[in-house]
Amino acid sequence: MSRREQARADAAFQRGAAGVDGLPTEEERRDEAEVEKDKAREQLLRGRTYLGRELLTWLLWRSESTEPVIELDGAGVTVVFVGRLTLRGIAGDVTELVARGALAPYSAQVRRALDAGLLVHQARVRLEHAERVYEATLDAEFLDVRAAKLPELLTEEEDDRLLERLELAERLSAIVDALTGAFLAVRTSRTWRKRVATLKTWMRAGEEA
Repeated sequence: MSRREQARADAAFQRGAAGVDGLPTEEERRDEAEVEKDKAREQLLRGRTYLGRELLTWLLWRSESTEPVIELDGAGVTVVFVGRLTLRGIAGDVTELVARGALAPYSAQVRRALDAGLLVHQARVRLEHAERVYEATLDAEFLDVRAAKLPELLTEEEDDRLLERLELAERLSAIVDALTGAFLAVRTSRTWRKRVATLKTWMRAGEEA
């Protein structure tokens, strides 16, 4: 150990940040963990992740009615959550929960977890628009689409199929953008607090179940 390293170790020991073995004390480790936790919370709240989680949670609530969530180009967009659902939060005893199963997204357990402070972080959704069905995994961190499944192609020529595939991918992106825009319109409106109260009532229905 160099003189500089030895001096740092001695200073850490004197201020109680390290034990005689040179390792951080339990108190120091807790402090470092809290600092990292605070940094992560600050980044989360300042970034888009929290907004993305609110969007997916709002979308889950809206989708349960099976009614179109929005209209796009004269046709309704119906959303159904299917399969795996990941919930995350920034505080509490549980900060991540993964629910699996065909009906898991609409289960009472998921609603109870939402009421406890978790939000939807990633979900597999089925989007129906103009008699065409898309599937995609939506991620809250970057509000992006992952692992998309496009509708069955109608054309047979290879060049035409490529063009159709690109058009369908663009349509899927437009649908997700439209859903995001609809949420942001609600999120920034004066009625958002009332919507939150309605959401909390829906979440707490899981307690009764």
